[in-house]
Amino acid sequence: MIRKLLAGSVLLLLISCNPKLSNGLRKDDLKKDVAIITNYGTIVIRLSDSTPLHRDNFLRLVKTGYYDSLTFHRVIKHFMIQTGDPGSKYGQPGKPMSQGGRGGPSYTIPAEFRPYLFNKRGAIGSARSNDDVNPTRASSASQFTIMQGKKLTDAELDSTEKRTGRKIPPDQRAVYKDIGGVPRLDQLYSVFGEVVHGMDVVDSIAAVPTTGRPLDRPLVDVRILRMKLIRRTN
Repeated sequence: MIRKLLAGSVLLLLISCNPKLSNGLRKDDLKKDVAIITNYGTIVIRLSDSTPLHRDNFLRLVKTGYYDSLTFHRVIKHFMIQTGDPGSKYGQPGKPMSQGGRGGPSYTIPAEFRPYLFNKRGAIGSARSNDDVNPTRASSASQFTIMQGKKLTDAELDSTEKRTGRKIPPDQRAVYKDIGGVPRLDQLYSVFGEVVHGMDVVDSIAAVPTTGRPLDRPLVDVRILRMKLIRRTN
């Protein structure tokens, strides 16, 4: 009897230390990483506390199993890999999907642009509709990209500045030269996290054969077997 009372007290203590928040998440959820377990290996990502709308929405979808069995339906080597369309769960490799790769929940996430979150290699960014139908640049509720990109020279970065009319900060230029990324997308698509482990898996996925433009769909499924929240190791 005493043992049962003690166990119950410990359980109550754990729950009280990890309360349920108004958005349905637990307090401890906000400090966990996300493991994307694919048939090519595992990618671990860390969401940014600076983009709480994107962070909380993503965590809720992961906890409900939304991403389980979806595929990376769009892959472009030296650019990015994209997933999050529920239609990809049942589509055929290399073939168009019924919603043309634009499926997802019926809501969007307001843009959360932060000058210090940019499209370096490994950045997690939102997908979204084009500006002509989405002038506020709101994000898809489920579709996201993982940036691969490539290392850039000063000349290439200068050219990007001229095309976009946006000055790339010196510290970000250094990152793009050192590890690479896709600076032309900065402040156009919300960046809300980054890969902390498994960029070799991202590279493997980015290298799979695809249909090429305009679908850029893998000829063989690259599938998310499961996503789960995991305790941070660093």
